[in-house]
Amino acid sequence: MTDSLAIEELPSPNCDDRPAGQKIDTLILHYTGMPDAGQALRRLRDPQAKVSAHYVIDEAGKIYRMVPEEKRAWHAGISAWKGERDINARSIGLEIVNTGHEFGYRPFKLEQMDALVALAKDIKTRHDIPPERVLGHSDVAPLRKQDPGELFDWYRLFAEGIATWPTPKLVEWSDEQFFEALAAFGYDVSGPPNAKIDPQIARRAVCVAFCRHFRPAVLRPVPDPEMKSILAGLVDNPAA
Repeated sequence: MTDSLAIEELPSPNCDDRPAGQKIDTLILHYTGMPDAGQALRRLRDPQAKVSAHYVIDEAGKIYRMVPEEKRAWHAGISAWKGERDINARSIGLEIVNTGHEFGYRPFKLEQMDALVALAKDIKTRHDIPPERVLGHSDVAPLRKQDPGELFDWYRLFAEGIATWPTPKLVEWSDEQFFEALAAFGYDVSGPPNAKIDPQIARRAVCVAFCRHFRPAVLRPVPDPEMKSILAGLVDNPAA
């Protein structure tokens, strides 16, 4: 239980009720993307900002609880996964303090990752969240977001039994087959409905988001054979 973790209560007013009977089945990881922890914590508690998260982990590994898990925190925004568009309703949002791409993106601290592993294991176990639904903000909002970004250690989360990681499988997919498989895996390859987004722009953003998570060394906006083999491994065995 989270009661066994060292957590400081720092309530945010930016939350509301989850839909009646809604199961929590997704964990979304973010970076704060602000110059320091103090500014991030103030923003997440500012009623005017209308953003929040259930938990925040600072660079020393300290965990703050801002929204009770039974409430809907406002962290994912316009987002989608497997055709579902109210990601906030079914997820827990976890913010990791990091300056982000705008303020000098840097590797995440070991203390943060240790705290994240402990907290994520606890959340995942209590809510029975499958590894393939432990996602980054950029996975569910590729047109808008980059976090937690290419420096985040997704492989460690896989090694700890929290997240999924691919065992690549050689395939001879066309680009269209690749995008069909991306959609089957969960990505929104067309963008929000009625947003009038150029389909090619949406697809380019999804390719980069996919790389940030599963091939962070090379971020490409168009499919290549390695990306296709990585995705084939995920689709074949999403919880690998």
